[in-house]
Amino acid sequence: MTGPSGETTFGPMLSGDGRPGQLWAMLPRELAAVFRPRLLDVADEVLREIQRTIPDYARPLDGAFGKALRAGVQAAILQFIDRIAAAGTVSDERRRVFVGLGVHELAQGRNLDVLQAAYRVGARVTWRRMAEVGTRAGVPSATLCVLAEAIFAYIDELSALSIEGHAAAQARAAGALERRRRRLLDLLLADPPSPSRTVQEAATAADWPLPHRLVAVALDGPADIAGLDALEDFEDGTPRLLLPTPADRSSLVAALAGHRAAVGPPVPPRQAASSLATAQEALRLAAADVLPDEPLTWCEDHLATLWLRKEPFLATEVSRRRLAPLTALTPKQYNRLAGTLLAWLETCGNVREVADRLAIHPQTVRARAQELETLFADHLRDPDDRFEMILALRATLT
Repeated sequence: MTGPSGETTFGPMLSGDGRPGQLWAMLPRELAAVFRPRLLDVADEVLREIQRTIPDYARPLDGAFGKALRAGVQAAILQFIDRIAAAGTVSDERRRVFVGLGVHELAQGRNLDVLQAAYRVGARVTWRRMAEVGTRAGVPSATLCVLAEAIFAYIDELSALSIEGHAAAQARAAGALERRRRRLLDLLLADPPSPSRTVQEAATAADWPLPHRLVAVALDGPADIAGLDALEDFEDGTPRLLLPTPADRSSLVAALAGHRAAVGPPVPPRQAASSLATAQEALRLAAADVLPDEPLTWCEDHLATLWLRKEPFLATEVSRRRLAPLTALTPKQYNRLAGTLLAWLETCGNVREVADRLAIHPQTVRARAQELETLFADHLRDPDDRFEMILALRATLT
């Protein structure tokens, strides 16, 4: 307000309940003219205090960092003064400055704690200096109290804008990273294999260092894999993962709890598609009760079965040739002697181990071994025949 002599005076404030939306209307617009000449001085003091109290900003004010910090402080104070003059209105361009500060903090690898601390320092210094200037200009103490509330409400607004920018940048970064990781997964699973250089470049872009060996995992449905540094694809009917070979199985078991899954054999990245195909086959065989009914099937534990199931004709032929002496037996006799034969071959004829494995008396093992000797004779001692008999028995007894 202007008095008869032309001097600026400060009369009664508009009534209000102190909410942020009313604070600007409660401040006399003439205050802007009082504070504007001190804008740069206040901005410099704010900068010095920020650098003195906040280690992350205690750097020389040169280059892009100094330019961004100085511009942000000056814009904050200028916008505050402009809002007093315009009763709270502000341009979108000025708002973008503080949204951009949130984006900048993410680019620097920081959360918003440091920036919000800087905002608080700026509010404290600005209020102290404006209170001094206002007092010398004769601003009533009641108006200065509203000014203080407006400053801290304004800082809350700037923080909210920076949070918005930080969150939006995080979402964009996460979306871009997810797309790059999905592309890397597709390249690793391509048939024929993708060029090594293309895969390496994609891995760098996806921030997923290629491991020396990895495993593919086939699942029965989408899973929450928080904690696993895995490439994932849950968008079609064949959910799958790629991840570095686990150092121990327990971490993967815990991460996939509640799901049926199969873990392919560890392979170099170039053979990821083969690991996945094996895992998918193991998951199918587990569902068909061919492999043990376990929540997590490890293909490494069932390679012979998976190999034989991959070539059913050859498995049948090997069984027909090597297990021919058992074909004349009844089903009960067949299962009894076939199980004993497999245990006998796998333990190199250790009677005690066979007895423990089959939960029978050692004398029973010896009696069955004599039957097997009569049926197979020298084939039990020929290495090639023994190997083929083990394969045939595994295919027959699973």
